[in-house]
Amino acid sequence: MGVKLSAINAQATHQTESREDYMSCNGCSFNNSTSSITQGYDWLSDLPDTTDKSDIVEVKFKSTRKEYYKNVENLPLKRGDRIVVASSPGHDIGEVTLTGYLAEKQFKLRIKNPSRYNLNVVYRKASDADIQKLNEARSREKATMIRARQAAQELGLDMKIGDVEFRGDNKKAIFYYLAEGRVDFRELIKVYAREFRIKVEMKQIGARQEAGLIGGIGSCGRELCCSSWRTDFSSISSEAALKQGLSPSAQKMAGACGKLKCCLLYELDAYIEAGNEFPRELLDLELASGIAKPFKTDYLKKEIWYGLQGSMGTTFNLSLKQVRDIIQKNKRGIKPEVQTFSALPKEQNSMEVTLDESLDRFDDKKPARNKKRRNNRGTNKKGGRNFENKSNTPQNKQTASEGGDKNKRPNKRRNNNPNRKRKPGFQAKKAQPATGNSSDN
Repeated sequence: MGVKLSAINAQATHQTESREDYMSCNGCSFNNSTSSITQGYDWLSDLPDTTDKSDIVEVKFKSTRKEYYKNVENLPLKRGDRIVVASSPGHDIGEVTLTGYLAEKQFKLRIKNPSRYNLNVVYRKASDADIQKLNEARSREKATMIRARQAAQELGLDMKIGDVEFRGDNKKAIFYYLAEGRVDFRELIKVYAREFRIKVEMKQIGARQEAGLIGGIGSCGRELCCSSWRTDFSSISSEAALKQGLSPSAQKMAGACGKLKCCLLYELDAYIEAGNEFPRELLDLELASGIAKPFKTDYLKKEIWYGLQGSMGTTFNLSLKQVRDIIQKNKRGIKPEVQTFSALPKEQNSMEVTLDESLDRFDDKKPARNKKRRNNRGTNKKGGRNFENKSNTPQNKQTASEGGDKNKRPNKRRNNNPNRKRKPGFQAKKAQPATGNSSDN
């Protein structure tokens, strides 16, 4: 009985420790670069074993780097296994992500020219000594990256060292850098090889790859796709957002890397397929109340929103079938009537929840100029405040008698016009001398 209780207690302690490790940062993919790429539900766990169909294996290394190898020894490999693979020269340690038929399909999809790709072989499964050596190599990466940035700055190179990845045998390192153009880093490689005593490989990356190396949380509240599972980074144009009816502002559609979000491509095919059902011509409808112009299209609901030309706030939505019927009637010269929705007055919309500010409140705007004008400043018109033309005043008579060029504007600061209007001010009354017969008079 005591043996059973001790076994139960040991099992409960192990479960508690594993739960604490899972809830702590040790299990996070940001701190554990060699963890599994699937942090949630494993959609590939129930697939059948297809290792007999192909001997190609997809292996993931640090961050998002993936390579393909050949399992010539027919080792029993599955997803998540640590293996030792051949490199040029030496060896490296990675994690198996795909095997069999799926690995072959992914290889043909990612590698555009498979005949020129050199498939290295898989040596064996990684042992405890191999994992320990890999951890020693990983511990050198941070200090190496700091020193590598200092060396690049000392040489005056216009580049940024984004990350450093040591190979499993601790004899070679990959330096990922960002640069706008071409950089002559031949002298920099000599400095790295002399200080770090390793073989150096320089690899240029873009802003998307840098975001994948650093990691972060996206606007959806989940881990960035580029740092969790996405490995191919294709360019995304603003047309992908416009075809889905999203905001045309690139600032709102930008991700952590400053480029357009990769998730704009996930549903693009569905929107393009739905948009093929909409008519591309004669979208301006002729109605009995006027000409209606489209301003919004909902591809999934198959609706188009219209606004009457010359009528502010009058909008209505029509289904795709209704739009087609009206187009056919317009071709026959018929102008049908459509129920419109006018803008409601503000008193009726008092209970609605609205935004006080537009979505552009985070954009940089120029400060508005002060357009306040002074009353008749700098003018010499009749009836002006400071330039009244009164001929009966002695000052104007004297001015009129002088030469033509001497008749200039009076100084604005020194306004000597005795007839100018002054604001009534407080004036103290003088004390009168008291006389005895003043009251009698």
